[in-house]
Amino acid sequence: MYEPIRTKSVHTPADRAGDFPHRTREEELDIQLAGYLAALLAVTDELGLDAAADRIAEQVARLRGAPPARHAGLSDAPATALHRRAHALAGRALVVAASRADTAVAILSAERMDAHTEALPPTTGTERPAATRTRLAAAH
Repeated sequence: MYEPIRTKSVHTPADRAGDFPHRTREEELDIQLAGYLAALLAVTDELGLDAAADRIAEQVARLRGAPPARHAGLSDAPATALHRRAHALAGRALVVAASRADTAVAILSAERMDAHTEALPPTTGTERPAATRTRLAAAH
């Protein structure tokens, strides 16, 4: 039905394959996890949760090999919005940590998700159970 491609791709010629940096899947996951944790650290610093921020900073430093930049200023964002953002970032970090089998970060992320869920005002809808189902599904 379709004619097969007869020529080699001009985008990745075989004779120039060594000219481009290549990272392994593990390296890519480390970079992604460090990014999510760094974003979570910024929100956690903004919320003024120093003990939690220090724990997150330790993991970022372990993944990046250098201490992370810390967030100094406070924004005018409402605390509820910051907690929702932190909860979402912790969830993303949990998914990547589970993918790369990083137990320390997975536990830390799950703890942060729980803490930010508790900090949110009670809702009448199904937000908390859905978030919990997502976190539990990601951990398995």
